[in-house]
Amino acid sequence: MQLAQTLRRSALLYPNQPALIEGDVRYTWREFADRVARLAGGLIGLGLAPGDRVAMLADNSHRYVEFFFAVFWAGGIAVPINTRWAAPEVRFAIDDCGARILIADPVHAAAAEAQRQDGAELAQLILAADRDMPALAGWAHWEDLALGTPAEDAGRGFEDTACLFYTGGTTGRSKGVMLSHANLVTNSLTAMLNMDIRGGTVHLHVSPMFHVAGGARLFSVTLAGGTHVVIPKFEIEPFLATIERERVNITIIVPTMLNRLMQHPDLESRDLSSLKLLSYGASPMPAALLKRALERLPGVRFLQSYGMTELSPVATVLMPEFHTFEGPNAGFTASAGQPVYNADVAIRDPDGNTLPLGEIGEVCVRGPMVMKGYWNQPELTAEVLRNGWMHTGDGGYMDEHGLLYVVDRIKDMIVTGGENVYSAEVEDALYAHSAVAECAVIGIPSDQWGEAVHAEVVVKAGMFVTDADLIEHCKARIAGFKCPRSIRFHDGELPKSGAGKILKTELRAPFWQDRQRAVN
Repeated sequence: MQLAQTLRRSALLYPNQPALIEGDVRYTWREFADRVARLAGGLIGLGLAPGDRVAMLADNSHRYVEFFFAVFWAGGIAVPINTRWAAPEVRFAIDDCGARILIADPVHAAAAEAQRQDGAELAQLILAADRDMPALAGWAHWEDLALGTPAEDAGRGFEDTACLFYTGGTTGRSKGVMLSHANLVTNSLTAMLNMDIRGGTVHLHVSPMFHVAGGARLFSVTLAGGTHVVIPKFEIEPFLATIERERVNITIIVPTMLNRLMQHPDLESRDLSSLKLLSYGASPMPAALLKRALERLPGVRFLQSYGMTELSPVATVLMPEFHTFEGPNAGFTASAGQPVYNADVAIRDPDGNTLPLGEIGEVCVRGPMVMKGYWNQPELTAEVLRNGWMHTGDGGYMDEHGLLYVVDRIKDMIVTGGENVYSAEVEDALYAHSAVAECAVIGIPSDQWGEAVHAEVVVKAGMFVTDADLIEHCKARIAGFKCPRSIRFHDGELPKSGAGKILKTELRAPFWQDRQRAVN
């Protein structure tokens, strides 16, 4: 249960096999492990001590993979930063976790420097770039660290925290989810079993590594001794060309990516014969999109994962045999799947009682994949980790096949384009505008994004503001994907309960009335 050990094992068993590929950069497992040990030595030389946090603000790259393992090797805690966040959100994460080292690629170097200039207590900035690109004044260079003296593995593992993945908060404050080495190795083992990841597997990393869904797959491929292939972001042509060139077997996407892929007019002319499995998550696959994908990618199997950052991240999987519209396994594509091998999944009522099959309650999970807790938030940790169970905040039910169906959200969250958006964060941004008297943010159906962020707003008497004004106002405070895509203005108050709480169920109802479930 040590993530550095998974790298040592693959370097021992597969020293000359390809480990890490990005464009023309190609490292064997022996070379990868050597670079990680040297990078770890460089980080220690910059003052990193066991348990210190190291943040990364960058697009996917081979250096992002090295970042995780070098930090583990040095005994630190890796803190991936969402590149889509606004500057105040980045600052909060840096300050909250106390990171003293921030690594940035050239695309995000100016944003990283601005954080330091703005007062973030960063002892060191590191440029993750090619050797021929000089670092800014006062910065260290990643490739210089890779030439240093190798460090001995610090030996951290098991229940030691390996990563802090920040996720939105229902109170407007982001939460640093503490995932241990044991959490992430456990998830890796189940991924290997469910997806047949092994030595020789070629995995394309295209989902952002700052999300645990993308980041965690690094650990399963390393444990198996497969090959990491990395591209910076999802773009159709590089995605297809990389699959063809590197003979990729597996990749993970979100349905919005697949939707864009299905719009490619010449998809059938591309050589995708090596691709055996498309894994997806973040939201269910629309039936029409899945049918089209099965037709256009006949040699590819599909697998859905359901979970959350707090579960490292997977609790259930809908296996390929259920991705069909014919035969005895048809009719289950709306399910989130069955529990993974080491997870207990139960539907419980507010008193903690397990409900019978078919009854809707809160989805609860227990097992070795459940997080340690939230960084510096013991009260919130105690609220969601009760009696050994992680309370997900999702509403759902189980059927007689052990298949989980997620039907609603108990917590106030919107999933848009694979990103989690908590209403409170958006409402806080709206309320910061002087013209907003009252607001409520909800998720509404979107064919493109699954759900779209929508705001219901009451303007203060005697004031005027447009929807465009409010959206621009929000963009200065929160990430663009969190900002409302539509706003409806009300002349009077928003509907409220007897206790004065805004009735979001009533606001949602017109948008979801023709749908079977209140999530998309």
